[in-house]
Amino acid sequence: MSDILLDMKPSHKFLVCVDSDGCVFDNMDLKHKECFCPATVNVWHLQSVSRYARQAAEFVNLYSKTRGMNRFPALVRTLELLAKRPEAIERGYTLPDLTPLKKWIAETKSLSARGIQEYCGAAGEVDPILEQAARWSAEVDENIERIVHGVTALPGVKETFAHLSRFADIVIVSATPHEAIVREWGAQGLLENITVVAGQELGTKKECIRKAAEGKYDPGCVLMVGDAPGDYEAAKANNALFYPIIPGDEVNSWKKLKEVVSQQFKDGTYAGAAMQEALDAFDSVLQEEPNW
Repeated sequence: MSDILLDMKPSHKFLVCVDSDGCVFDNMDLKHKECFCPATVNVWHLQSVSRYARQAAEFVNLYSKTRGMNRFPALVRTLELLAKRPEAIERGYTLPDLTPLKKWIAETKSLSARGIQEYCGAAGEVDPILEQAARWSAEVDENIERIVHGVTALPGVKETFAHLSRFADIVIVSATPHEAIVREWGAQGLLENITVVAGQELGTKKECIRKAAEGKYDPGCVLMVGDAPGDYEAAKANNALFYPIIPGDEVNSWKKLKEVVSQQFKDGTYAGAAMQEALDAFDSVLQEEPNW
């Protein structure tokens, strides 16, 4: 089967990869608090500990250094954190055996509901925990389709893409499903300057950056823009530069990208002290461990 990232032909010397949720759209709170959390409570039977389940999920997905992690590893961390919470233990919560889910996460090439279906199909049987994870993911997507609409892009995003597109190819690299990216970006008229849309179905962010960049762009000519540590790790694994959209300071982050960093990137002066300053500011806003 053809891979649109591997088949992509450069039109410019430079490549900019960009995340979606929390980066282009200020929708992380909406998605996680109104779509992910209710599905997690419902499908994983957390009604009696819903308060603590929500706190764990929000910490993992919004306020910690795992912000932006793929939904399945984030689910595992959420349930494991919840199982350590004394208040949850007192209310009878016990952690289900997540071994099959962890095994699939470690082995799959596609961290998506489709990836679960393909994995189970190859194994010839459906594990109950994997079936539950797939059902949870489907409910999340149903909630998102029903609830998340009319969310506008952050101020300055469209203008920044227009500016960057003059000298760089732009690829969306996101853990969001492809259909949701196309729907949300298309509704805001943001796809006109985009070269390729790479959702979760095409692989991890690390893999997508590699497939888009390898053998096509010179070192120092690839920049990842994101709002999560995982975005930085994906960039670093590919020797790409990274520019953070800082949670809580998104508008200023985009303004600086357009007015300052884009030129530094083009001139070859962003690597080094300028990028480290941005990384330090980014690192200071996310927590390592919960404070409960």
